[in-house]
Amino acid sequence: MDSGLALDIATDLTTEIGPRLYGSDDERQAVEWATKRFQEYGFDKIWTESFPVDRGWERGDETAAVTYPSPQKLVITALGGSVATPPEGIEAEIALFKTIGALKSQPAGSLKGKIAVVTQPMGIGQYGKISGPIRGNGPSEAAKRGAVAFLMRSAGTSKNRFAHTGATRYQKDVTRIPAAALSVPDALQLDRLSERFDRMRIKLVLTPKQLGTVTSQNLIAEITGSEKPEEIVLLGAHIDSWDLGTGAIDDGAGVGVVMAASKLIRELPTPPKRTIRVVLFGAEEIGIYGGNFYVENNRTDLDRHIIAAEADAGQGPIHTFNVGVGDPLEPTLSVIRDALKPLGVKPGRAKSRGGPDIAPMANVGVPVAGLDMFTEDYFDLHHTANDTIDQIVPERINQSAAVYVTFAYLASELGGYYRAK
Repeated sequence: MDSGLALDIATDLTTEIGPRLYGSDDERQAVEWATKRFQEYGFDKIWTESFPVDRGWERGDETAAVTYPSPQKLVITALGGSVATPPEGIEAEIALFKTIGALKSQPAGSLKGKIAVVTQPMGIGQYGKISGPIRGNGPSEAAKRGAVAFLMRSAGTSKNRFAHTGATRYQKDVTRIPAAALSVPDALQLDRLSERFDRMRIKLVLTPKQLGTVTSQNLIAEITGSEKPEEIVLLGAHIDSWDLGTGAIDDGAGVGVVMAASKLIRELPTPPKRTIRVVLFGAEEIGIYGGNFYVENNRTDLDRHIIAAEADAGQGPIHTFNVGVGDPLEPTLSVIRDALKPLGVKPGRAKSRGGPDIAPMANVGVPVAGLDMFTEDYFDLHHTANDTIDQIVPERINQSAAVYVTFAYLASELGGYYRAK
């Protein structure tokens, strides 16, 4: 808890490299930066595994404004993967819907020539179930009904006037239309305008570039186990980030936590009994490319992974320890639960999938742990220009790193047979 190493690592990454869009030179430079750190820390093995990402993309200019009946600028940001508007932009009447369900209830052709706007808010715990799917599927649903562009209330909880980006995914055989997120205050403003006026027009300009197939990579570093080197305790985070801020909360903090935890274990007088493997996944933000590739590229070795955990929910603190294992009563887990209690971590009852990048491992039977972080303010910053290092509180990230040290060390030393029998 006294170590500030996790914050130091996150600070260096977000300062020396900055944002790290998947498949970009910045992401590659971040991998080179982390490789040098692992070398300095004395890790035994360090390597990368490269993979293609068929959705290369680069943000351009992005502006929007109400042009009728009450002209005013809007704060927006393009959704990741969005196609561009024509250079002169798109100006059209809007069709505003308070929910995605209301949009999807419209018949084919009913939105012809219009900009579809969905102002459905995101409540606590609704990111994965509601707002994420709106962002991912909304543009195609609007296009099926003839819309020429799509705007949504940001998938976030902040009331500040900045927009939250994030990936969209166009459906096959559906026209790709420009798509962007509105800041929450601007979405609320459109709601108010719609209550006062029967018609509204918006002009939207987006100039992103589609780059085709680009290359990303996972960075893997190991501390070789002293007694059971063939058995692996995996700690993960993702090294890529969106490009609006510097990727401090998502996921520079996670990178700092797992790198710091593993370095602190590396500095112990005796090596851990099992191998500690750290994986910094690439191209998480656009669709878990790194996590899926890791499973495919390491499929023959997955039975060597005794347990995995991922730090990808901000800075912490960690409050609950959940597991997704075949034998939740394995005695080692009781030892870990007891050891985490003084750090403020409660035993949980939910079945965990571990985190975005290790969920593909969980899907094929690798035991995972969910070191669940406090996230009530996470979506205030998530995917925004405000995701910067000054938002991290030292005491919070210190606790997260301490929890990962405790979990990983005990998992490496004790029984550790979590698979289904």
